Amino acid sequence: MSFRRTGGNPFGQGETAPLQRAVLTEFLYDNQAALYRLAFAYVHSREAALDVVQDTVVNAMTHLSSLKSDDAVKPWVYRILVNESLGYLRRSRRLVLVEETPEDAVFPEDMGERLDLYRAVEGLEPKLRTIVMLRFYEDMKLEDIARVTGTNVNTVKSRLYKALDRLRAELGCEIG
Repeated sequence: MSFRRTGGNPFGQGETAPLQRAVLTEFLYDNQAALYRLAFAYVHSREAALDVVQDTVVNAMTHLSSLKSDDAVKPWVYRILVNESLGYLRRSRRLVLVEETPEDAVFPEDMGERLDLYRAVEGLEPKLRTIVMLRFYEDMKLEDIARVTGTNVNTVKSRLYKALDRLRAELGCEIG
């Protein structure tokens, strides 16, 4: 199914606008937890992640007329989310304070390894981190990641392998 452009109206008043709005609304509803998780992975704050997701929804609704087909909804929304997350980080440039852990907290046995991996991913440069997060946190296909990041599939593969090599070197183990 393909949509026709509806013109400059931000909420798309035209023949295909209700269909576009319905497809986008359904996608946002079905994927709200995944969108929040990815935003939180970038900004490390509940409130900031909710703000990023809200800004993503507003931006998507405002630019609904640029959605070309229902097949493009996922990469289109994720691209907006990644851009909003990176924009938030650029604007805030602040330290995130970590709360103290209660003494009686129980952690899984592999929690230390998970934290090491999480910190290593956080240490990657943004272009590499985005690809790793979309591939492994959101289980996106390489083609969809290419659409989200606005690069070709070979660039995504190259960045993914580069990121995995860096993670292997830092963690001293096999990844992916």
